Amino acid sequence: MTNWTCQTSSNEAGWCGAPALDSGADSGRVGGQRHDVAVTGEESVAGAGRRGELRGRLEAVRGRIAAACRAVGRDPGEVTLIAITKTFPASDVRLLYELGVHDVGENRDQEAAPKAAECADLAPGLTWHFVGQLQTNKAASVVRYARIIHSVDRLRLVRALGEQARKADRLITCLVQVSLDADPRRGGAVPGQVPELAAAVAAEQGLLLGGVMAIAPLGVPPAQAFAPLPAAAAAVRKIRSAAEMISAGMSADMEAAIAVGATHVRVGTALLGDRPPFVG
Repeated sequence: MTNWTCQTSSNEAGWCGAPALDSGADSGRVGGQRHDVAVTGEESVAGAGRRGELRGRLEAVRGRIAAACRAVGRDPGEVTLIAITKTFPASDVRLLYELGVHDVGENRDQEAAPKAAECADLAPGLTWHFVGQLQTNKAASVVRYARIIHSVDRLRLVRALGEQARKADRLITCLVQVSLDADPRRGGAVPGQVPELAAAVAAEQGLLLGGVMAIAPLGVPPAQAFAPLPAAAAAVRKIRSAAEMISAGMSADMEAAIAVGATHVRVGTALLGDRPPFVG
């Protein structure tokens, strides 16, 4: 069986099992506390429909990953699927977890933190990834739930994450975000800055250098856009040989990313459908 989960080092708290539910009731979390709520027949039907939709989408995405791997002689088990659940409810996270997707990603702390709290009973089987641009003043919040942060792109952020990881007594895997177009609005370090940044992560207590992340710029063919990524990944591995993660590829370009060695693909729309608007 293909292993779609990501194994990372963490000194996270141990398993907190969810209590059994009474017949005809579902359970939610508000403010970190459990609240039992009645489930109507319409809600039950809607939940079953959503589960079926997600199952079908998941099969299609896994099929694309497998085909992309076959095309370049890779084992699909080398590629971890991260479900990007931004703007989707915690109930979708739970359904995906039941369907075997145990890695989820978010890019806004104000949405991710409460959603992670709602799904706290799924720990430690569920891995939260933070994939968006991160302000230093959000570091304390993000390190409480994310095991892996994909968007480390400056020294100041490295220091902030290290400080907060130590305060929280956690080990956080960090990926150096590589800019493929040198556009500061999109985040990321230019390739020439990657070794220095990777060395800083490796030296920071509380952080573990995991590899690299990149986002293909708009208007550039994906294969061309991702072409510099293997060299950046190799530069990071010179600093820590086990830093083998390459996070690249989304719904529209995962095949091109897999062709250049992506180990983690971040899929939202193809897996969950068109996004509802974010409120908050």
